Amino acid sequence: MKERQLLRAMFEAAIAAASPDKAVPANLPPPPAGRTIVVGAGKAAASMARAVEAHWPDDKALSGLVVTRYGHGVGRLKRIEVVEAAHPIPDAAGQNAARRILDLVRGLGSDDLALCLISGGGSALLSLPAPGITLDDKQALNKALLRSGANINEINCVRKHLSAIKGGRLAVAAAPARIVSLIISDVPGDDPSVIASGPTTPDATTLEDARAVLRRYGIVPPPSVQSLLDDSKSETPKPGDPAFTRSETRIIAAPQASLMAAAELAGRAGYCPLILGDALEGEAKEVGKVMAGIARQVAVHGQPAPAPCVLISGGETTVTVGGAGKGGRNVEFLLSLAVELDGRPRIYAIAGDTDGTDGAEEVAGAIVTPGSLARASQFGLNARALLADNDAHNFFRALGDQVITGPTLTNVNDFRAVLINPE
Repeated sequence: MKERQLLRAMFEAAIAAASPDKAVPANLPPPPAGRTIVVGAGKAAASMARAVEAHWPDDKALSGLVVTRYGHGVGRLKRIEVVEAAHPIPDAAGQNAARRILDLVRGLGSDDLALCLISGGGSALLSLPAPGITLDDKQALNKALLRSGANINEINCVRKHLSAIKGGRLAVAAAPARIVSLIISDVPGDDPSVIASGPTTPDATTLEDARAVLRRYGIVPPPSVQSLLDDSKSETPKPGDPAFTRSETRIIAAPQASLMAAAELAGRAGYCPLILGDALEGEAKEVGKVMAGIARQVAVHGQPAPAPCVLISGGETTVTVGGAGKGGRNVEFLLSLAVELDGRPRIYAIAGDTDGTDGAEEVAGAIVTPGSLARASQFGLNARALLADNDAHNFFRALGDQVITGPTLTNVNDFRAVLINPE
């Protein structure tokens, strides 16, 4: 199998390992004596809801509402309504869906079940501002946080404290019903309180933590937001709150399993797979430099493993936006890697978001080859200049090396593989 084909097949194996059709059925709870209300949010929410319907007993009542990203729906379902909304900046459709979800779970009794389907992207999609905050306020703050270089834990810490539904508040509304949350993880460490900002999970972070994030990145919030963050009555529900007594969380798909699926494929193709971690974070440019250094060490010294070898990693890098270009964290990582490798032979790489969208572009990621920089120069492209302008998408578009999958209907964060052939 050629290098490009192998890298693309590894990416597809990683995505397939996180398929809701595979992960949901084995984790469904038994039907309750009372009602079952299905609610949820995320880029995989519609495909998760479809899997629930397909495997829920026909003679047991089922209804509900989930919200997913525009273009990530699965058509009309029979018993669960699917609403599409904006991501990564929330819109009115997401706000209305979140309000309706809260209304659906309020009034549930102890014989009822709230089945919550949660996946990456849920923070933006399940956007119901806390009292006193407008949607415009949340949109402006989201934009500032996404451009600041803050990591997902920091961003979601702030989001939880400005929400009427996230940070455990959905569980508070659903109590005393039994609450079962099926979660597809897209965050480093698989912390359920961070995934989609933890709508059914107690929140250990505090208002002061949220204020500290804004100070750290020099973000001045609107007065309404500052007022809420200064009000102790706005604190999120904490561990030990009785609302969580009957709440159960199940991580049904996570980055590590996807990395292992890709590693197995690489092994069968004759490459030594090295999984470097499922939770790598940091500036995309800097992670690219580090990965280039490890690849050179393999090529020159056969460490930490001899070629043929493939370095596999997951997690979520960040991009501090200073330029005016079009870029996502995966293509920025790849362009940095290419610049550092400077055309070194026999090294190839792929990086992509497993949901099929890297940043705001409808592109999952891209592929780097030893000839990427030389080919770019033939088009008059300066790789270093484009990297400085956060314009990696245009670099790979010109080369025809973008990886386009369309919506994958799952999301276990980023996938990266660097393949090193022997001399």
